[in-house]
Amino acid sequence: MIKKILVSQPKPSSEKSPYFDIAARHQVEFVFRPFIKVEGLTAKEFRAQKISLSDFTAIVFTSRHAIDHFFQLAKELRFPIPEDLKYFCITEQVALYIQKYVQYRKRKIFFGETGKIADLVPIMAKHKTERYFVPQSDVHNEEFSNLLDARKLHHVEGVMYRTVPNDFATDEPFDYDMLVFFSPSGVQSLLKNFPKFEQGNIAIATFGPATAKSVRDAGMRLDLEAPTPQYPSITAALNAYIGEANKREAEELKKKEATTAKKTAATKKPAAKKSTTAKAATTKRTTSRPKTDDNE
Repeated sequence: MIKKILVSQPKPSSEKSPYFDIAARHQVEFVFRPFIKVEGLTAKEFRAQKISLSDFTAIVFTSRHAIDHFFQLAKELRFPIPEDLKYFCITEQVALYIQKYVQYRKRKIFFGETGKIADLVPIMAKHKTERYFVPQSDVHNEEFSNLLDARKLHHVEGVMYRTVPNDFATDEPFDYDMLVFFSPSGVQSLLKNFPKFEQGNIAIATFGPATAKSVRDAGMRLDLEAPTPQYPSITAALNAYIGEANKREAEELKKKEATTAKKTAATKKPAAKKSTTAKAATTKRTTSRPKTDDNE
């Protein structure tokens, strides 16, 4: 039965988050505990990569972290953001986050529908003349770069932030029924904090193909993977999975209880009944009086 779930992200700031709806609907507890911390590079560290932001006409964002650190570094580097700069985002949610830094309606913004990198590339291919810059973490795979190379799109990747493990306290309890990961770094942090981790009945969910691969590569069982065409968000996938898992567990528990009740009933022997003859004899012995001598 899934009752306590560890989500490796900060707690949502809005009370309207789908996580809170799921908690109420399925009577589960969400604990938000990032497995990793994200640190931005300094302007000096970024300059060492010999990348000039003025060389690009389009930026590709695969996460909110990429957006935060791009605009922060651009400010530190005193790079004025051109109004005609185009933005290509992995999802609509990521695209909407851009309005934290620029006026959304006045920018040319494009985004994928499924959250998969492979589905964003065809959109970028429609703008072949753009010079793309891809802000990324120090931990990343080459899948995106290979896809862009295959389409012969001009692009440069640059590290703008790094991820480091967010260590657990030695006395911090780890009593979760499910773990939710959003990056390979989160999986690595789990194994760093708990080198003898045994999954057992703990369910593991991931968002993104790279994170799913890291779970499998670590030899762990992956129980839920998102996004999918049916469940494009992790919350939609969790809602369906928790409902089915807890329903199945409840049905199995009910069957076990019924089986136990039958076995208990079968082992109980009925109390032995005294025969009518024996009962009558007992009564006769009890009520009869001994003979006496009339001459006494």
